[in-house]
Amino acid sequence: MNTVGFIGTGNMAKAIISGVYSNKICMRIMGYDINKNNYDVFNKMGVVICSSIEELIKKCEYIVLSIKPQNFPEVLENIKPVLTENHVLISIAAGITEKYISNTLGFLPRFVQVMPNTPLLIGKGSTAIARGTTVDDDAFNFVKKLFSISGKTFVIPIEKMNEIIAINGSSPAYIYMFARGFLNFAKEKGIDEESALNLFCASLEGSAEMLLHSGKDPDQLIKDVSSPGGTTLAGLSVLEANHFVEVVEKTCEQTFKRALELSK
Repeated sequence: MNTVGFIGTGNMAKAIISGVYSNKICMRIMGYDINKNNYDVFNKMGVVICSSIEELIKKCEYIVLSIKPQNFPEVLENIKPVLTENHVLISIAAGITEKYISNTLGFLPRFVQVMPNTPLLIGKGSTAIARGTTVDDDAFNFVKKLFSISGKTFVIPIEKMNEIIAINGSSPAYIYMFARGFLNFAKEKGIDEESALNLFCASLEGSAEMLLHSGKDPDQLIKDVSSPGGTTLAGLSVLEANHFVEVVEKTCEQTFKRALELSK
């Protein structure tokens, strides 16, 4: 039986672990966190709580680093004496690359770089996953399975994982801000917020399906919605005047630049 240890037991770890237990996947789960607040929840789920990082490393083959990028230097320093090249190290943090791991540890364990997003919490996650240079097929396929339990996984070249963050890891926040504008408008016009939210979310779902399955690119789909002289074109003119597409591109670029900073 594979044993997976989580260093950091926040929301993302909870989402992954919940997926494992709700789908009755056969694996042993262990956890460690300097913050003990989540331990009651994990004990009820059946997670074995370790008293130290060293204990977790010694008992687990797969190590999920579900911590913030800022905490990596300290955590890697703590696990370095007990971590070996036979462990599988899984990073789910933005900007933490194979090169960073290797330089910090002084050696490279079997490494898998993962960029999930928060919809994992409801089993609708979208996870980009990249294999490191030393990881074997069995280990990599197991990590894919671990994240596929709570959504969809997509294999990405490891050298593009910083770029993918804006598209996958951070994009839910940008979508929520976009939604906030529609809901604000609905409220100003006296429309019931629940109705507006349901209509907008249904539109998001339908639009996503059209993008995936209609065989049309975004430009053609925009044209299909836009009648000459109609309401949609009136709205699109505002987005175009305010360089909406360019703003999105700049947002992605800034996200990418921050990931590069975190990897240094």
